[in-house]
Amino acid sequence: MNRPLSRRLSGRSTRPVPVRELMAVSADGSRVHIEVHGQDGAPAVLLSHGWTCNTGFWDAQIRDLAVDHRVIAYDQRGHGTSPAAGPGGYTTDALADDLEAVLAATLEPGEKAVLVGHSMGGMTMMAASRRTGLREHAAAILLCSTGSSRLIPESRVLPLRAGTVRTRMTRAILGARAPLGPVTPLSRRILKYATMGAGSAPDRVDTCARIVHACPRGARVAWGHVLAGLDLDEGVRELRVPTAVIAGAEDRLTPPVHARALAAALPDCLGLTELAGLGHMTPVEAPEAVTAKIRELVTSCLQVRGTAEVESKEEEVA
Repeated sequence: MNRPLSRRLSGRSTRPVPVRELMAVSADGSRVHIEVHGQDGAPAVLLSHGWTCNTGFWDAQIRDLAVDHRVIAYDQRGHGTSPAAGPGGYTTDALADDLEAVLAATLEPGEKAVLVGHSMGGMTMMAASRRTGLREHAAAILLCSTGSSRLIPESRVLPLRAGTVRTRMTRAILGARAPLGPVTPLSRRILKYATMGAGSAPDRVDTCARIVHACPRGARVAWGHVLAGLDLDEGVRELRVPTAVIAGAEDRLTPPVHARALAAALPDCLGLTELAGLGHMTPVEAPEAVTAKIRELVTSCLQVRGTAEVESKEEEVA
């Protein structure tokens, strides 16, 4: 299936062209758009983007990893080319359902992959922690710039003292129905302040602005309400897969307090990396650091585990 060129570009003229595009059907019948890059048979990596983003958010990782990996990226429901869900179709259970549908559509039974989630994409992994699909297919997980609960009380997007007023105003922003409109110099400055580090390069700010502004308003508002009441703490404690955590030290949306709480609660945490000077959009702000961590997980958890499984099967045959 080919998408219109304007949707493919997502604000960037050099988007990696997927080898395959397909639609997975989720548990409630919602369709989820998937891109597959790289070669069949190569180590598999799955990328799950965050709120108001789309597969274009992962362009840097796709360009690098697809050379020697099979890279699977999908649009969360209501984002990018994944259609809007029906009434009641925006829940953390829906995130888990969609992830399971994508895994089933792209991986063979028992095939392992490294799963990477940014922001709401990381929350997707937490929501799916008890799911058979995740436990069957996840060799390791990378959580980027995310949290499991208390997103609004801990948010520092508004330069106010923590308390009732800041919480109320932050909740209103998450659920605001006003259209974002076209990307302008003012909207770039606002987005950079809210989501990126002060030193972020202008072209990376522009990339994020174009992706965020392209998000359909209905999905943005619906998922904003879900995030406002998020509580996936139990899901973190059930995420029994080797998991690494990355956070921007200057993240205002999900400050490092979230990453530290995740690292403390995960049953098999491989460590927390805090990136100095960076904000919430770590895969775009620091693509080399995020990609390097993905490669590290593939080497340590996917390839080693795959080799051990092959050797075990050979011993059984012998």
